[in-house]
Amino acid sequence: MTSTGPSDRTWLEYLLYIGLGVGIAVLALFAAKLVLGQTPAHYRHRDGWLLPDSILTPGKVAIRDTQTVCHTLTSTERHTRESLKEHIREEYGGPAHPKPGTEEVDHLVPLTLGGADDSLNLWMQPANPRPGFKDKDRLEVWLYAEVCHGRLPLDSAQRWIVHDFPGAYRAMVTAKARE
Repeated sequence: MTSTGPSDRTWLEYLLYIGLGVGIAVLALFAAKLVLGQTPAHYRHRDGWLLPDSILTPGKVAIRDTQTVCHTLTSTERHTRESLKEHIREEYGGPAHPKPGTEEVDHLVPLTLGGADDSLNLWMQPANPRPGFKDKDRLEVWLYAEVCHGRLPLDSAQRWIVHDFPGAYRAMVTAKARE
């Protein structure tokens, strides 16, 4: 009896070679990262703002419920591990121990708006050039008030700060000028 296709042994050998090739590729990537070091994150720029690397820091939401966000203190959540902060500083090419007030490891989606205390939501945000982290902090307070007073849906605030916080900042400045 003749076979019309590859034998079971041929398929097994084929799968073994694929597995071996993938394993070698993974080891090569790991070795390259060890030897060459990690490439620092690439800040994006928009309207004078430095924005986080969208691959390393896409933003991550932990809470999607407005009532929970507006009636829960985030002080118990504000304990990002120092080792995680050091990892973020390293990813963004910042100093291990920055001078106070020059930069901070910041949550892209702030904890007060339901953001997660997770590496996908953390980035190294400088104070300068302005606008910097202090300006973004003011925006976070304004967005929180807008959400908790029912003027802005929580999911809209979360998306706005991830995708266009310079635009959100302009809206805040405009709204405050009308007051």
